[in-house]
Amino acid sequence: MNRIPPLPADWQHALQLDSTATWMDDICSRAADNYATEVVYPPSADLWNAFELCPFEKVRVVVLGQDPYHGPGQAHGLAFSVPRGVIEPPSLRNILKEFASDTGRTPPPTGDLTAWAREGVLLLNTSLTVRAGAAASHSDGRWDPFVHRVLEVLNTEARPIAFWLWGAHAHKRGSILNNPRHLVLRSAHPSPLGAYRGFWGSKPFSTTAEWFKTQGADGPNWSADLPTFDL
Repeated sequence: MNRIPPLPADWQHALQLDSTATWMDDICSRAADNYATEVVYPPSADLWNAFELCPFEKVRVVVLGQDPYHGPGQAHGLAFSVPRGVIEPPSLRNILKEFASDTGRTPPPTGDLTAWAREGVLLLNTSLTVRAGAAASHSDGRWDPFVHRVLEVLNTEARPIAFWLWGAHAHKRGSILNNPRHLVLRSAHPSPLGAYRGFWGSKPFSTTAEWFKTQGADGPNWSADLPTFDL
């Protein structure tokens, strides 16, 4: 039987994925079959990259998108991110433009957002896989139980967490976020079309920086009121 790498142990524990969580076994079995029979992105070795780079206890911001990039060499398990040296897709370019506009800082010199993940930013899509060349091909609900569980557990945390829900898919999945301890920011998706429908000017970076101050908590390596990621 084809297999995919296991979810990191800390996340398995946090999500209570014990032997009774057969729904997770079903998700992983289907994903393994997909990898065995078609070209799927991200590569299976990168499937849990967001969770490897951002341990459960370190999550401070959750960025929720839609599905991975469906072109070769782009998706690497972090929503919106691309490996270093890969040209930024339009959605990512728009995120970096909003970063610059919102913070007044020069955007990161690369589309690889690994540094953000290591600073407690969980870069998560509502669908963790996609068939090559077919956008939204795995956005049929197969990943819903897993993403729901991740959000459900994070929602119960007492520590302050900021959730950025970008696009209709993220808004729908994020409807369970009802803990007043957290910040929930909803905007349009940063795609070329969505950017003009509410993403531009949404100011997630500065809004979140100010909010963390009111909570007496540290955000993802914030410096003053603006994020500075060590790239």
